[in-house]
Amino acid sequence: MYNTISIKGLSVSYERKRVLTNIFLELEQGKICGVIGPNGAGKSTLFKAILGLIDINVGTILINGQSIDTQRKTVVYVPQKNEVDWDFPATVFDIVLMGRYPHKKVFSRINDTDKEIALEALEEVGIAHLQERQIGELSGGQQQRVFLARALCQRADIFLLDEPFVGVDVTTEEKIIQILRKLASQNKTLLVVHHDLSNVPSYFDTVVLLNQRLIAFGDTLSTFTEENIAKTYGGQLPILHKTGMIE
Repeated sequence: MYNTISIKGLSVSYERKRVLTNIFLELEQGKICGVIGPNGAGKSTLFKAILGLIDINVGTILINGQSIDTQRKTVVYVPQKNEVDWDFPATVFDIVLMGRYPHKKVFSRINDTDKEIALEALEEVGIAHLQERQIGELSGGQQQRVFLARALCQRADIFLLDEPFVGVDVTTEEKIIQILRKLASQNKTLLVVHHDLSNVPSYFDTVVLLNQRLIAFGDTLSTFTEENIAKTYGGQLPILHKTGMIE
């Protein structure tokens, strides 16, 4: 195992308001890491910083020891569903094929191999039969599977997923976590923003507890404790029992 994402001293501000302060993280391959924290904690900002989509105040972020600019093929992002234009006139297959673009040179075309990879991804998430449907016609669970298939199609090493379980049915949620576990077994690195505390112990190998600063980071068993959750959520704290259930 080695660290694929190294974050040292990261601070980010929006219009002079500090959103992340002095974040240090070393993320290993072969792990599913949950990013946990209340609304406004900076979870999505952390992802945007890793992806090089926003300016940072101070700090360094290295992907496989290099800048994101040289590593874009190795990193894939699955956005929140509310970030997607579901009226975009594209079929499911079109969207999934976009996962191949980072591997293509300028002006090079999608070929039969790319199409085979896209179809394999659709089959893996269980929606190959929907490949000719327009994305806006799909259910919430089906839409989430489309973007997971696009991520698989890229064949990246690092997966950043922003709340992939929101608005999906139980069957889709089980399918997604099954795929994430398979990717982890292939030594992929998975960073997942998540809000449902009840299934954190069963879903994640490690957790990042975040509220504008790093509250705690480590293996889930020793890190996802009532004390650390209280520090993260403050007055918003739900009751977490040892069974992993929330009241």
